[in-house]
Amino acid sequence: MELEQALHAARALVLDDLTAGGVAEPDVVSLVEDAVAGRRWWVEQWPEGVSFVAGLIAQDVQDALLERHGRWPLCPVCTDSGDPHALEVEPELGPDPHWACTKQAVIVAPVGRLASALRG
Repeated sequence: MELEQALHAARALVLDDLTAGGVAEPDVVSLVEDAVAGRRWWVEQWPEGVSFVAGLIAQDVQDALLERHGRWPLCPVCTDSGDPHALEVEPELGPDPHWACTKQAVIVAPVGRLASALRG
């Protein structure tokens, strides 16, 4: 049961961030579903990793979006730099994942709370 709860919670967090960024289109939601399915197998193989699943799903969706739609989510901190870049999930493999600007070394928002950072 813990696995399914973690997967559903991670799915909801990533969907919230996609919605905040205005990219929660049906084809993108399908990418989330694919990421959840892939991570279900991963966590079944390594149950101790259940607390890492939200960050991993966010990274999986980010990677899939890069191939299909471009960088996401764009960094709201470096808007004046003329060099748009995507935020990164920190830690890469750990609990309590956050979106971070690695250029400025700042945490922008927890995964699932990107809306507050984008509103400014």
